Amino acid sequence: MTTYRIRPAREIDLIVLQDIERSAGAPFADMGMTSVAEDDPPSIDSLREFVQNGRAWVSTDGSDRPVAYLLADVVDGNAHLGQVSVHSEVMRRGIGTALLNHMIGWAREHRLPAVTLTTYTHVPWNGPYYERHGFRYLAEHEESPGLREIRAAEIAHGLDQWPRACMRRELPPASRRLSRERNPSSSYR
Repeated sequence: MTTYRIRPAREIDLIVLQDIERSAGAPFADMGMTSVAEDDPPSIDSLREFVQNGRAWVSTDGSDRPVAYLLADVVDGNAHLGQVSVHSEVMRRGIGTALLNHMIGWAREHRLPAVTLTTYTHVPWNGPYYERHGFRYLAEHEESPGLREIRAAEIAHGLDQWPRACMRRELPPASRRLSRERNPSSSYR
């Protein structure tokens, strides 16, 4: 059984992250979302910015080869999940969930009150997945200015050919000890 480990993404990983993104997009084609499946991955410069700011993590296999990644940001004072992608060869092994939990731990450590994201509402590994992980859909009037700006960029990019929405998960304040207990270990199977 392969053990996966989460670590900060490095500059040397950037091209691999683009490959992961391309592979992770393939299942969208099966849902008739070909333009999403064929969308270009984030640019090297964009990925580099996340790495340099300490807001990019990878899940690696036993050879320290990245198989998934997550990009985080801070939007309107909340942690914001910008992207999480898992290579199609290792999907459905809890890798994306481990990265999500790692980011939630990071948000708690930084005392951020919530995690936000934007996602497709009807794609099983998008909206319904995040609902199972404690996120709720935001009504339009609940969207912060930064989320509205992200949504406007998504619309301009043509992503709203299918229903999309903003989601939020509150992160209640916890003691430092409790926060460490909820933060997943850096290795998992």
